[in-house]
Amino acid sequence: MEKVRWGLVSTANINRRLIPAIRASERGELTAVASRTLTSAQAYAAKWDIPQAFGSYEAMLDSDEVDAVYISLPNHLHAEWTIYALEHGKHVLCEKPFALTLDEVDAMASASQRTGYRLAEAFMYRHHPQTNIVKEWVVDGRLGDITILRGAFDFAMSDPAINVRMRPEWGGGSLWDVGVYPMSYAQNLMDGPPAWVIGDQWVGASGVDEVFAGQMHFANGVMAQFTCAFRSPFHTFFEIVGTKGRLLLTRPFVGPQEGSVTFYPADGPPQPVAVPDQELYLGEVEDMNTAVLDGAPNFITLAESRDHVRTVLALYESAQQGKAVHLAD
Repeated sequence: MEKVRWGLVSTANINRRLIPAIRASERGELTAVASRTLTSAQAYAAKWDIPQAFGSYEAMLDSDEVDAVYISLPNHLHAEWTIYALEHGKHVLCEKPFALTLDEVDAMASASQRTGYRLAEAFMYRHHPQTNIVKEWVVDGRLGDITILRGAFDFAMSDPAINVRMRPEWGGGSLWDVGVYPMSYAQNLMDGPPAWVIGDQWVGASGVDEVFAGQMHFANGVMAQFTCAFRSPFHTFFEIVGTKGRLLLTRPFVGPQEGSVTFYPADGPPQPVAVPDQELYLGEVEDMNTAVLDGAPNFITLAESRDHVRTVLALYESAQQGKAVHLAD
């Protein structure tokens, strides 16, 4: 195999970001798309110039036409179709959030181990040079001892009446959708989940958290605070504060070419930090291509994805009970 043949499980809007990334990758090619009806799949294939269209997810996953698939279905369907794909001989890149329960995560990981096919969570920003640079600054001690992390991902939803992210039974809510970005960013910098968390939420008529605020307390004493919302003008940032200064990222998750990274030292003027330009979604595609073709481990481990879900569940539990929640080992 010289190239990984990719298939899209669904015609979700997010595919528009992955399609160019697959085509820009050196060892991947987009060969198929599956939808719930053949008419829908064929229309989508024509629009995006995709060679093959399948009228059901099963039809594509049962075929020999693809090697790896990108699952961009609603959150509550991630586990079911990931396991189906793995058991039918396909490597899987599953959109975040990975799953909605730890039992689902464990079943997905077990299917990957049992079948030998690769599985990874699609957190695109983790593969970008900007994120790697920030992690190096923290590890190298250039900011001194880290004291606090802050982040946000807010936007105003334009179609709340029909958006799947507003359906609680489908795993909707701002924390599952966009709060996982600053949450996962903090866990990446701290090399693991917090010891305990505090969450608070505003639940709208939709039944989901349309605004969420979280605080994470790590065993080393570092605190992380973040907000996420469906009811605010677009705003995103991440800030790492240390004893020697702080780093401020204005576009940490959604395209660093649109923003900036600035170092504010304890003494002296602000200093811009250069970040190499790279297509935001390319890294996660190349990571899976390398895992499939070369046998290399995926950059985001299944243990890390499990910790993502574990922390979200603890934050929701805290918000519902009105008290701090300690994460179980």
